[in-house]
Amino acid sequence: MDVLPALLGVGYICGARVSSYMLGGAVLGWFVIMPMLVLVGGDAVMYPADVPFSALSTWDLWGSFVRYIGAGAVAAGGIIGLIKSLPLIISTFTKAMKGFGGGSGVSRTEKTLSVPTAMIGALITAVLLWFIPSIPVNLPAAIMIVIFGFFFAVVSARMVGLVGSSNNPVSGMAIATLLISTVILKFTGFTGIAGMTTAICIGTVICIVAAMAGDTSQDLKTGYIVGATPYWQQIGELIGSVAAALAIAGVLYLLNAAWGYGSSNIPAPQATLMKMVVEGVMEGNLPWGLVFVGAFIAIAAEIVGVPVLPFAIGLYLPIHLSTPIMVGGLIRLWVEKRKFNSEKRREEVIGNGVLYSSGMIAGEGLMGIILALFAVFGINISLNGLLGNWGGIAFFVVLAAIMIKFMFGKVKYKQ
Repeated sequence: MDVLPALLGVGYICGARVSSYMLGGAVLGWFVIMPMLVLVGGDAVMYPADVPFSALSTWDLWGSFVRYIGAGAVAAGGIIGLIKSLPLIISTFTKAMKGFGGGSGVSRTEKTLSVPTAMIGALITAVLLWFIPSIPVNLPAAIMIVIFGFFFAVVSARMVGLVGSSNNPVSGMAIATLLISTVILKFTGFTGIAGMTTAICIGTVICIVAAMAGDTSQDLKTGYIVGATPYWQQIGELIGSVAAALAIAGVLYLLNAAWGYGSSNIPAPQATLMKMVVEGVMEGNLPWGLVFVGAFIAIAAEIVGVPVLPFAIGLYLPIHLSTPIMVGGLIRLWVEKRKFNSEKRREEVIGNGVLYSSGMIAGEGLMGIILALFAVFGINISLNGLLGNWGGIAFFVVLAAIMIKFMFGKVKYKQ
């Protein structure tokens, strides 16, 4: 397993059940499918590896076969989630359109940005995407962004506002957008690298639209509870979006300059999945047999009642990522099964764990930026040779122990 603090934190926040689904998918890929390929395949040669199964290493088996099966499972899981959400999507979209109006003569807590202002801002953004030379978005792509963005923003905001963040089908929306936009671009003759990069740009914008719409909905709901003014919240969201975009863009360029996307340091599995989907539709060069195997594994999981997406993600990602996530999930399970003097104390301990886990995730992200800066300037401070694998595990155990100690401590918060 990768002994990374962020993975431990993710496992604790997700909980034991979701973590176990991910580990279950990883076990299926690494201890069922991969051994079966070698045992049954033997000296047979199969695309895309083009060498005998018996000659492939573990990573070759994963990269050439299991990854495509996992990609099919993730794509099918996203589409299944979107299909299951269709009744709620239709009802929420209808209700949102009925209440789609402006707001003059309202109280402070009901004052919002006007609808014309929001629509003008969206159109200006689409035009900028079309005209800026470095962004490969043409007029049809800009129109698709406006249509998909309008629909998915309304759906995501209302679904998250009514149910919660876990109900936002971002993966399904992103995959559906990629598939539809790639088919349209191919049908209109816009193919090749230019067509594929345009399709990924469309899918990227819509994915961000859906995620931000859900997040903004939660922010506005929280503001309503505490009596904030929606208008100023929305202004703050716009300022935060621009500031975050500038910061994130700089970090992305830094990471690429340090290690390069797709390398062992930055494998970028979600970006790879998007690439596989677009290439598969545009060029038809994917091993579709493996993709459909993964899709039917996802359908089988849905039939027996296993949540498809976490299971499919576990199948798609290497097992060394799912294992430390499971460790975090087991710590959460151990805390939840303990006896406490009161329910308030239980919630306090669990909340402390979430706070600590969030810190581990954010802290590792910040350290990644610092290490990228070191890599760009040629500074090497690797301790692998000094500590080795056992040293990494020791630090991981110490980190988990400190996490448990923090959870059960009396944390005082300033009002």
